[in-house]
Amino acid sequence: MKITETSIKGLLIIEPRVFPDGRGYFFESYSKAKFADAGITIDFIQDNQSFSHKGAIRGLHAQTAPYAQAKLVRVIQGRVLDVAVDARKGSPTYGKYETIELSGDNQLQFLIPEGFLHGFATLEDNTIFTYKVNGYYSKECEVGVKWNDSTLGINWGIAEQNAIISPKDMVLPGFNEFVSPF
Repeated sequence: MKITETSIKGLLIIEPRVFPDGRGYFFESYSKAKFADAGITIDFIQDNQSFSHKGAIRGLHAQTAPYAQAKLVRVIQGRVLDVAVDARKGSPTYGKYETIELSGDNQLQFLIPEGFLHGFATLEDNTIFTYKVNGYYSKECEVGVKWNDSTLGINWGIAEQNAIISPKDMVLPGFNEFVSPF
């Protein structure tokens, strides 16, 4: 597997080694031993999966202690623009973000440590998104920032009028109103 650091410390792009043949392909999407050899020792305890229609935007979300979560995200089918915002107080990249296109075709993965807000925009219908987490979900520990916050200025690749947003995400605060617990 190839690991690429982004401009934000801790955010990693992981490219698995893919073995194509006449039947299709095979790859290891996760190997605790190979991650450990690369210095990644996050103890993932749960896998989650979502199905989304084109235009769906999920995020920006995070979990706070004691249920803070690191995530290893990827797309099985379809395509998303994945976004991670540094919400770690004192970080030199606080408020900065990285985006990456993840797809069933490119098989890239994005490792998002604790202390980041995370979200994605679905760029194709019938997209299946999956992620490993190192902490269980707790509604009481969920925080977030509005996806279209003007301070962050994220280009989601979807026109605002075409975005499909949950009622919960529509009422999240802006980044300037967000009091980071990280």
